[in-house]
Amino acid sequence: MKTIFIVDDNSSNLLVAEEVLSDHYEVITMLSVAIMFDLLNDVIPDLILLDIMMPEVDGFAALRHLKANTEYAEIPVMFLTSKSDAATEARAFEMGVVDFISKPFSGPVLLNRIKKHLAIEDLIRERTEMLRHRTGKLLRLQNSMTSVLATMVESRDKLTGKHIERTAEYIKLLIYAMLKKGIYQEELSEWNISVALSAARLHDLGKIAVTDLILNKPDELSADEFEVIKSHAAEGERIIDDIINESGNEEFLQYAKLCAGSHHERWDGTGYPRGLAGTEIPLHGRIMAIADVYDALVSDRPYKKAFSHERAAEIILENKGKQFDPEIVDIFLEIRGLFEEASS
Repeated sequence: MKTIFIVDDNSSNLLVAEEVLSDHYEVITMLSVAIMFDLLNDVIPDLILLDIMMPEVDGFAALRHLKANTEYAEIPVMFLTSKSDAATEARAFEMGVVDFISKPFSGPVLLNRIKKHLAIEDLIRERTEMLRHRTGKLLRLQNSMTSVLATMVESRDKLTGKHIERTAEYIKLLIYAMLKKGIYQEELSEWNISVALSAARLHDLGKIAVTDLILNKPDELSADEFEVIKSHAAEGERIIDDIINESGNEEFLQYAKLCAGSHHERWDGTGYPRGLAGTEIPLHGRIMAIADVYDALVSDRPYKKAFSHERAAEIILENKGKQFDPEIVDIFLEIRGLFEEASS
């Protein structure tokens, strides 16, 4: 049985409302807003009927407190009132009231209006749950596809080991530290962080188009071979663009495209594929650049031994303002111990 709170400083109104509704709902009446908030600590109702004109705390003030609290904000509220002017109604609806019941109220009208709004709330909850379920399925599918594509890339590139997994962890460390310090906070606050982290795993997708002879060459690359390797950034962007054109401009794909296409750009403008400089480089690429280079430095390659964590951090510092965004380098240096833990 659904629970309804009725808050009115007039006991006669409470008695009438309780008599009309008690056969259909669990009705709890109270004479003040203070009592209501005390009871909300123990009981969350399905609907609140709230008088506007009350001493100490009126209905508008009570509504404002309800909407400001995440635990109570979704409880539908109907105003009980003898005031029916347009300004009062407009203010109430703007604040989130679902309906007005005029006093003195008719029992049948009160019951029917409540039945109608609770039925609407049930429908909204049902549709919301269906949407949440579908969204969850899509997210699982998206993550599965990302894992498959990332694994395909990694299985072809025999030289980089668990590069994709490690860089994903480094990016997460950087993003959370940046948020904590307020670095690029305005831009990051608009990101869906979980989607961005998942999409970053496709940063090397373009390596699918690079021949195995070059991708897995056991010696240092020639200048021409290095140009082929460099093409993976633009190629990854092109592949993701093709997917976008076929399937739609999905947020996940946009994150993946930015990351794939810009993670080899340099702060000083000497990177590839476009030679972007400074904040022209998407933030996704500037974050990935540090994660990507750090992992390359601390990993063995056929043409070099892994650098120590300390030396890798020194190299990144040396390239502050050259290859890397200075502010993100500062964040990296603050949390470099976490990078070392994640690399082992």
